[in-house]
Amino acid sequence: MDDPNARLVATLLEARQRHCFPPDVRKAAPEFVAQVLGLLFPHFAERLECNAAAVRRDVTAVEANLQRIQGLLAPHYPVTDAGMSSRFMAKLPELYEWLQQDARAIFEADPAARSVDEVVLTYPGFYAIAIYRVANALHRLNFPLLPRLLTEYAHQRTGVDIHPGATIGRRIVIDHGTGLVIGETTVIGDNVKLYQGVTLGALMVEKALADKKRHPTIEDDVVVYANATILGGGTVVGKGSIIAGNAWLTQSVPAQSVVTRRSEVRPRHGDEGLDVLDYQI
Repeated sequence: MDDPNARLVATLLEARQRHCFPPDVRKAAPEFVAQVLGLLFPHFAERLECNAAAVRRDVTAVEANLQRIQGLLAPHYPVTDAGMSSRFMAKLPELYEWLQQDARAIFEADPAARSVDEVVLTYPGFYAIAIYRVANALHRLNFPLLPRLLTEYAHQRTGVDIHPGATIGRRIVIDHGTGLVIGETTVIGDNVKLYQGVTLGALMVEKALADKKRHPTIEDDVVVYANATILGGGTVVGKGSIIAGNAWLTQSVPAQSVVTRRSEVRPRHGDEGLDVLDYQI
């Protein structure tokens, strides 16, 4: 008797042979995140030994794991630089300094924060930006796939979606963060504050634009409040500007601007009940 599933089996076998990523690749992101953040911040360490030998051991373990991941990916991404892992490790001191500044900025911006330790341990905005900075360092070294795995892991954990190719300056504050989207070619300056639901996106989504700047530029000292949407590669939000909640912006604004979304306020009509506007969300 003919096998009724023969065609399905043949199709899926071919797919598996073409895309045979080992399970360790899928587990690489959460394991590497835990390892790197545990190295940089004692808050995340599974085992804490406060001596130079232990720190050196942990540094060596991070580099060895990165080399292992590179080896796992080699069959699918054969053109990779053997010295990539050591160059990543050389970037860690600066990356650590930037993350310390990020944590301090979040603490100073949020009246609810009681300490920098609280920010590091509990704030999803800090966790997302920490993983982004690790992913961005790897992205700039042309490390294959892992940067996207890292930022998608952060997306799953925090609701914050940052492409590893985005450029983000010092002392970034992500408050709450849920629903925040930062596209690949976004450029963000120093001392910027972003609230939940903000989208820094593209005006058009076309494959032909892959190598073009599609996402906005946010200059220094800008505040973008909840659910604001800023679109377009040519859109520049000038230094010191404030973008109000729910604003929709597709054109540049000069420095020190305030962009608002105008709301309608009108009286209800007593016994006539609720009309259609009252149901809009």
